[in-house]
Order: sequence, then C-alpha cells, then structure tokens
Amino acid sequence: MKVTTTEFIKGIRGTDPLCYDGVAQVAFVGRSNVGKSSMINAITNNRSLVKVSNRPGKTTEINYFLINKKFYLVDLPGYGYARVTPKEKEKLQKLIIWYLSTSDIKLKKVVLIIDSRIGITEFDRHMILILQEQAHPYVVVANKIDKLSKRELVGQLQKITAAATGGQVVACSAIKRIGVDELVKTLFV
Repeated sequence: MKVTTTEFIKGIRGTDPLCYDGVAQVAFVGRSNVGKSSMINAITNNRSLVKVSNRPGKTTEINYFLINKKFYLVDLPGYGYARVTPKEKEKLQKLIIWYLSTSDIKLKKVVLIIDSRIGITEFDRHMILILQEQAHPYVVVANKIDKLSKRELVGQLQKITAAATGGQVVACSAIKRIGVDELVKTLFV
C-alpha cells in the first residue's frame, strides 16, 4: 500500500463520535520515548505528520490521523516513564486502558512499539495481556535496531519473539527506515 494522503483529524480524551464512525483504526501504543511518533511518520512518509519530541510523555491525547481517506492511524499516549505529574500519568494510563479495553472500538490492528535495546518490559507484558484479553490483533515492533550490532540484534529478537507470546515481531528503525516497508505490508494487507 502506498500512502498518498495524510491528515490530522483531532485529539480526543474520551468518548467521541469519531471513535465509532466505522472507519478502520490501527492503533499505536508503547512506552514513552520508544519512537511511536517517528514510526508513524516513517510509515506515512510524512516527517511532519506527528510531532516528534525528546521529552517523554508529550502525547496527552488519543490522536487520529486519516490515511488515504480510508483508515485512521491512532497515536495513543505513551505509558511508563513520562515527565508529567503522577495525577496526569494516571489519567493517561486510564485513557489508554479505556481505548483498548472498554470503549468497544473495533481495531484492525494494534502496533506495540518497543525499544529493541531494552526488549519487552513489565509495562509491555501488561499491554500484551490486555491486547490478548480483548482479542485485538497485534504486532510488536522492535524499533531502534540501528543502535544494535548484528549479534546483539539476533539475541534481542529471540528474547522479544519469545516474550511477544504469539504476536508477530517486526524489526525496524524508524530513523533509517529499516523494516518499515515490511511493517506497512503487515498492517495494511
């Protein structure tokens, strides 16, 4: 699939008619600072679609982007470490859980992005459990592989694949565009 049009629609912080308008949704979730924004930009070939920040926890809403006037890429806030107050952190976690668990939004796929250097964390394991409980199809994207040696990458991918418990694993580098085409095929076939 070739991305021909991209458009930011809006950010939401709870129930909104946009969630249930019948347009297919592919959601992106992951810990803060794993490269969700960079990955969405790489997939869409639009470096300025999603604002990239060095500050973890910058995304505080569920952001909807209309792609090819056919489906939404949905950027969820990051979980785990973020430079926000504990109260705001709790709100963000509840927002993520609402979207994935109790909103009844029908998701085409969920993309769980992790840092390949770190692997799957306890937060990520919890997210995988939620995705499995809700029967959401998911793919684990091991991002930032360009920062690992070939030997390190092989070892990390084995650990990540084992911990992904059935989710497909795609090795990527959003910055160097490694694996991005494979991910696009996985998401939009």
